[in-house]
Amino acid sequence: MEKYFRLKEHKSDVKTEVIAGITTFMTMAYILAVNPIILSDAGMNPGGVFTATALSAAIATLIMALYAKYPFALAPGMGLNAFFAYSVVLGEMGRTWQFALTAVLIEGIIFILLSAVNVREKIFDSIPINLKNAVSVGIGLFIAFIGLGGAGIVKAGNGTLLELGDLTSGPAVLAILGILITGFLFAKNIKGALLIGIVITTIIGIPMGVTILPEGFNIVSLPPSINDVAFRFVPMSEIFSFEMLVVVFTFLFVDIFDTVGTLAGVASKANMLDKNGKLPRVGKALMSDAVGTVVGACLGTSTVTTYVESASGVAAGGRTGLTSLTTAGMFVLALFFAPLFTIIPSAATAPALVIVGLFMMSPIKNINFDDYTEAIPAFLTIVMMPFAYSIAEGIVAGMTTYTILKAISGRTKEVSITMWVLSILFIARIIFM
Repeated sequence: MEKYFRLKEHKSDVKTEVIAGITTFMTMAYILAVNPIILSDAGMNPGGVFTATALSAAIATLIMALYAKYPFALAPGMGLNAFFAYSVVLGEMGRTWQFALTAVLIEGIIFILLSAVNVREKIFDSIPINLKNAVSVGIGLFIAFIGLGGAGIVKAGNGTLLELGDLTSGPAVLAILGILITGFLFAKNIKGALLIGIVITTIIGIPMGVTILPEGFNIVSLPPSINDVAFRFVPMSEIFSFEMLVVVFTFLFVDIFDTVGTLAGVASKANMLDKNGKLPRVGKALMSDAVGTVVGACLGTSTVTTYVESASGVAAGGRTGLTSLTTAGMFVLALFFAPLFTIIPSAATAPALVIVGLFMMSPIKNINFDDYTEAIPAFLTIVMMPFAYSIAEGIVAGMTTYTILKAISGRTKEVSITMWVLSILFIARIIFM
């Protein structure tokens, strides 16, 4: 382990990495329950989707661990699965889930090609260091918002965008207790505080009726078959259509910038960026993501992407591929312990997401707020992620305003060609899409 992952060089050890990997898994295990529910709405077999979700997450994360050697985990992405089910299949497009699955496959193949010629790496490197730091802060707010919303502490308001939820409800009370418990564990410098906090909160949720135990509490079960969802693609005649072009482009856009944003934000928090703001081996990390998407489509699930919840493992001390190797192993175990892993309520993971959101805020100290051509784009990057409920849209807001402000301030030399091209494409997308 030491020789392959160079643990001492990264000031880590096996115990820390394993705990970090389990912590990452625990904060993203909800996808094993949520993804089948969402894709079953599109007509897919939920049991098959569960197995496809766990397998694709395990394979993609394993590639990240052994090839890129980073502590980042991958799984079918939230938001992308909702677009798959509620826009492509159930929305105005009204296409079949097989059509949507084919679009995911095409997207993954295009990603592999883009990663092979370093296009995605160039996009990552083109983001200025101030915006990379802002992405970390924005992701912190975003995942804290996800946690608070999942626990019912905040909710959509009547006449307002947001309002306070019912703090006397079971999930809200459990989440608040979880935040206090996890905060106490961190205050006492207890290793594995996030993981311990999730476990304790889940147990407390049992008598409260928030943690629902399976009927008969059968912990072990064989994974459901993927025969009904795997390799279910449309014929060639449906591939060359305008609808397919639109769907593929949307998947491409969201996944590119969600992944780039997640890598930039989590890497910034973990101090993995070099003095030029670049992430070593980022090409390998992006290739892992691309291959994961192709594997996921073949197995029968929506786009696989790098998970922002990887920040929880990084916060727990994970710094190498051993963290993601552990997470991959947990997804394999989940195939056979589905009832056990799926009992974790969102109220139990909410405290971890809130605390990680706090940790992700620290790079805000490195943002230059004295230069308004840097400060305004950074601020928009931060606030648009939770407000637009999208990492990608936060990056779009930040990069576009950065380019425009630099240009009208007579500082065009500070803007790379890649930033110009991306900003023009972002503006065109807003106008024409």
